Amino acid sequence: MNDHLLVIFPHPDDEAFGVSGTIAQHTKKGSPVTYICLTLGQMGRNMGNPPFATRESLPLIRQKELENACAAVGIKDLRQFGLRDKTIEFEDEQLLADQFLTVIDEVKPATIITFYPGYSVHPDHEATGRAVVRAVKGMAESDRPELLCVAFARNSEEDLGAPHIVTDVSDVFEDKMNCIKAHRSQTQWLVNSVEKDPAMLEWVQKERFWRYPL
Repeated sequence: MNDHLLVIFPHPDDEAFGVSGTIAQHTKKGSPVTYICLTLGQMGRNMGNPPFATRESLPLIRQKELENACAAVGIKDLRQFGLRDKTIEFEDEQLLADQFLTVIDEVKPATIITFYPGYSVHPDHEATGRAVVRAVKGMAESDRPELLCVAFARNSEEDLGAPHIVTDVSDVFEDKMNCIKAHRSQTQWLVNSVEKDPAMLEWVQKERFWRYPL
């Protein structure tokens, strides 16, 4: 049975918040996971006060954090596309879709996870989701993997309805938190919130996905 999972996001740490528990569940049962990360988050807002990084050093820091985060949830196949943070919306969408298709043809995933176009707030998120949808729609219908999307715009449930899949990841909570903590230059706020806020803890232990209509 093919249960290969392909995750496609633009930034280091995008996988950590809403998907890393699902990833950890896959890898723990021996299922392969491929992660395409398009950028190194060069324009990340958090550089510390006092600063711990410059614009030149931040991508090196975030690349190491990404590698550590992948190790925390058992990802062994990390593909880094080397694009520039905050420029994905300006990339040729068909060219990007074709690059995704090259990986899809290689690994033949049963499921792809990305951002839901129109409901993922950041321009890089939106552009990535659109290109993934274009790639999958360009495939023969019989060959298309299931396409699951993360949506977190305020109107997501109002427009899309309740998530089609809500996964309890409490069994891999430690792995998920280690993934989040690995991106420490950007995620300390979340770690603090989870440790202090029961509602945030409950939110982190559930991962929510919408099936994209193809």
